[in-house]
Amino acid sequence: MNPAGKPGKTGSLLPVEVALARLLEMAEAAPIRERERLPLAQVEGRVLADDLISTLDLPPWPNSAMDGYALRTADWSGEPLVVSQRIFAGQAPQPLQPGTCARIFTGAPVPAGADCVEMQENAEVLADERVSFIEAMSPGQNIRPQGQETTVGELVLSAGTRLGPIEQGLAASLGCAELEVVRKVRVAVLSTGDELVEPGQALGPGQIYNSNRVLLCSWLQRLGCEVIDAGILVDDLEITRQRLGELADVDLILSTGGVSVGEADFLGIALREEGELTLWKLAIKPGKPLTFGHFRGVPVIGLPGNPASTLVTFALLARPYLLRRQGVADVEPLKFQVPAGFVWPKAGNRREYLRGRLENGRAIIYRNQSSGVLRSAAWAEGLVEVLEDRTLVEGDWVNFIPLSEVLG
Repeated sequence: MNPAGKPGKTGSLLPVEVALARLLEMAEAAPIRERERLPLAQVEGRVLADDLISTLDLPPWPNSAMDGYALRTADWSGEPLVVSQRIFAGQAPQPLQPGTCARIFTGAPVPAGADCVEMQENAEVLADERVSFIEAMSPGQNIRPQGQETTVGELVLSAGTRLGPIEQGLAASLGCAELEVVRKVRVAVLSTGDELVEPGQALGPGQIYNSNRVLLCSWLQRLGCEVIDAGILVDDLEITRQRLGELADVDLILSTGGVSVGEADFLGIALREEGELTLWKLAIKPGKPLTFGHFRGVPVIGLPGNPASTLVTFALLARPYLLRRQGVADVEPLKFQVPAGFVWPKAGNRREYLRGRLENGRAIIYRNQSSGVLRSAAWAEGLVEVLEDRTLVEGDWVNFIPLSEVLG
């Protein structure tokens, strides 16, 4: 058996790592350069366009990490001290009077002349209101120094950072009311095939409901993309050419279905005749017939039509491509090793991504791994990666990619 991190042979199929590297190269060659300035409350999920450099020290002054008493350690010889002032957060203290202590609360500025804060639990207020301290103290104790978190001129967030609640909070702590972010990627979503019907309509003979459209549109919105719903593309070459030509102002055409070598796969035919095909036939399961190319200069990613294939290839290939177009550096999802809680007796020549979840620290998989079964992903918590040319017995290590890593 191969170790968990070593890919096997794929023959004429393109290995997943190679396909991803090429997609990212092409994304870097066509970056989204336009930007917009937005209020801080509106940047969640967007990509930072410029480095965020601190314009102040944080905290701006030494402050207390505890409710307690500020004092100068050299002034304390074991005798109780008089409280000379009370300092609340948001107040500017007076310099500490020699031989006294100051009642201080968490976050309040430490007065000049004090070099430590003793927590109130280690102090006793006497009847004459002087304060007796129980333990010896040391300089710097329970004081957050000025600039502990960041200093003026320090890089806080790099351009290309995806902004979430934590990053928004950090920017707010530096006084930022607005941020420059990368313009949203404009993605046109197409579904192909006469067999597809939108939910709410009556099914005819041989027809199925289009689940990929809503899956991808919702997912793209989570990624901060501007979604253009281009509907269902019927199986007609001239209509396919016309519809693709109408999408000249988007950054990416994302289709599902119609990307293999069948006679009715008109999207693939259109790309070959009026564009270029850069990638196709990957060593991945589900999802082998993923296609990347251009139609009249517009990038096109053609995802397989089966819903589980759509999910896997978008998560692992299209999503990183879209993020890199916006300048995001770290685009691959977290994966970690767990013991397999299942047997995989037959090695394949493609990298397989099984819909699974963790139970008692082990990865188990859905009973039906067909590429047409989206229910497997609704049941799952992540993707279990089985490398090429590999069999598994229970307890062997496998890579697990949480769905939470790729859905946003």
